[in-house]
Amino acid sequence: MNQPTRTPEAPRRPRRVRRAVLAGVLAVALPVAGGTAWALDRYVVEHVEISDVSAYEASQAAASGTAATTADTAESDTSGVLTDTTYTSDDADISVSTVTTGTGDDTVTYYVADVTLTDATVLRSAFAQDAFGENITETTSDIAADNDAVFAINGDYYGFRDTGIVIRNGVVYRDEGARQGLAFYTDGHVEVYDETATTADQLVADGVWNTLSFGPALLEDGQVLDGIDDVEVDTNFGNHSIQGEQPRTAVGVIDDNHLVFVVVDGRSPGYSAGVTMTGLAEIMQGLGATTAYNLDGGGSSTMVFGGELVNDPLGKDQERGTSDILYIGG
Repeated sequence: MNQPTRTPEAPRRPRRVRRAVLAGVLAVALPVAGGTAWALDRYVVEHVEISDVSAYEASQAAASGTAATTADTAESDTSGVLTDTTYTSDDADISVSTVTTGTGDDTVTYYVADVTLTDATVLRSAFAQDAFGENITETTSDIAADNDAVFAINGDYYGFRDTGIVIRNGVVYRDEGARQGLAFYTDGHVEVYDETATTADQLVADGVWNTLSFGPALLEDGQVLDGIDDVEVDTNFGNHSIQGEQPRTAVGVIDDNHLVFVVVDGRSPGYSAGVTMTGLAEIMQGLGATTAYNLDGGGSSTMVFGGELVNDPLGKDQERGTSDILYIGG
């Protein structure tokens, strides 16, 4: 597959564009008789369960010698060499490239980050506003900047829903199995699993470092899975369909500690139409992934590298707020 290298503009701090319109949209779209108030509370009003995640994770690490050692190892080296398209350090090698296929309204543009880690715990998660709960949002760029990330993508938008297993940086935040999840283990392997067949505590005991709860899985043993274009991730009121040609974010596994992250722009005819779920799976397959998993997409699909917004969300060069990111510190 031809993957021309992107040449970004000079580094700049990403613009801080926060999500501020959802409340108005829901207020117009939902019935007035009690429905609006309920929906605003459920999908818009912030519900903070843990207000200082950094301190909380530090306290959890202090209670576990293994967790503390792992975290210290992951943060032991913060130096690296960053160029326009690559980053190299003792912890990670990252290469970012741009791919454009098709012509006219069928043009698709996507961004590929090929990442090799020396330690699986170098790939970390961070929450918007350093807080855990529902409807707490911040742009991917801002969360990345808050955590000195050299590379980041949007996560699974856990804060939109109250189900799913949420384990981040070795710490359990939620244990409400509901769907097909993705688990990153401290030994470097990554696997898709059934959330309803296990518990968060068991996953941590087995060595899980991070989980994502969105989906569906796209590839198994390098093969595109059947039926993925018909999957509904959520049945929550107000949930948008994930079918059709859409902006997408996915993570793929090439080998232990060797990952590939893809962000596909969309809804911008002539620049990038987006892809179906099967189209996304085929992109991941072409990159050599054996396992691949779909993350939150649409306006959330965002990649940040070296302090810059790499892609162009929805063709507007601005970001929608999200609840979490996966990142590598710089």
